[in-house]
Amino acid sequence: MKKNIAVIAGGNSSEFPVSIRSAGQIAGELDPDKYNVYKIIVKGTDWTLEEDETGQIPVDKNDFSCDTSEGKLKFDCALITIHGTPGEDGKLQGYFESLDIPYTTSGILASSLTFNKKATKLFLNQFGILSPASVYLNKGESFETETIIYKLGLPVFVKPNQSGSSFGITKVNNANLLKKAINHAFEEDDEIIIEEFIEGTEVTCGLLKTASKEVILPLCEILSKNEFFDYEAKYTPSKADEIIPARIPQDKTKECQTLALYIYSVVGCRGIVRIDFILSGEKFYFLEINTIPGMSAESIVPKMAREYGINLKELFTLVIEDAFTRHQKGTVS
Repeated sequence: MKKNIAVIAGGNSSEFPVSIRSAGQIAGELDPDKYNVYKIIVKGTDWTLEEDETGQIPVDKNDFSCDTSEGKLKFDCALITIHGTPGEDGKLQGYFESLDIPYTTSGILASSLTFNKKATKLFLNQFGILSPASVYLNKGESFETETIIYKLGLPVFVKPNQSGSSFGITKVNNANLLKKAINHAFEEDDEIIIEEFIEGTEVTCGLLKTASKEVILPLCEILSKNEFFDYEAKYTPSKADEIIPARIPQDKTKECQTLALYIYSVVGCRGIVRIDFILSGEKFYFLEINTIPGMSAESIVPKMAREYGINLKELFTLVIEDAFTRHQKGTVS
């Protein structure tokens, strides 16, 4: 009997349109012989099932079901494709655990940890993982731009502490522009992180680990034609070169993949994850973990998968079946 899979998209952040594109791509790739696929759009407290024939049907959040013309529709698994809150920060994970419904991403703790850039860096530092030097600021906190520059130098990256797709990020080369960049980041989040610039090669590693299989995708080297890999560069093909496999020595490729798998394990990730690094000299510097990476046609992970030789149907079948296996074993949290 086919399982009902809810592909959940949207969310409450600037990444709403990115999530919608990811969900559309994924829904079209899921195995129709195994799954009935339904798309759920989340926006604030409005959750709706998008049906071609009947239009929007409200979701009953008491039990995550829908009343359709054919009766009550319940879902066997939640495939979360929301980038940002509430899909990537642990909130939906907690909701589905409370309802005892399998889901396809990292759990509550790993999701909430990795969505917070500051907390992730501090956590991984205990395991000897290098990352750029940083300064953290809370909204309303006083600061001196001269002190920040003295500690980190120039250029620096100013980022919201909890956001994705490069929203609110500025690369600052001029001291006079630092305060403006800080204010811009505070438009996205009440906490921000300011990082030193590390000269090197930007690479990213996509991977998936299930109870029975590891899939470590080829590294992607990112060459932005903009000042950095910003939103435009990420989603406009002409604005960046995404080179797969990355043009780094084979031993460094293996080192990066091993490091990514180690980070995946110590954080307790599940599902498909993408981890970003800078290779500077002989050292890898950790940048961030994407526990729900983009899956639109422009996104990196689908390109990595094609190079590896696995299609998205096979990849997401692994993810969904692993979610069912974990749920049966009682290991969803």
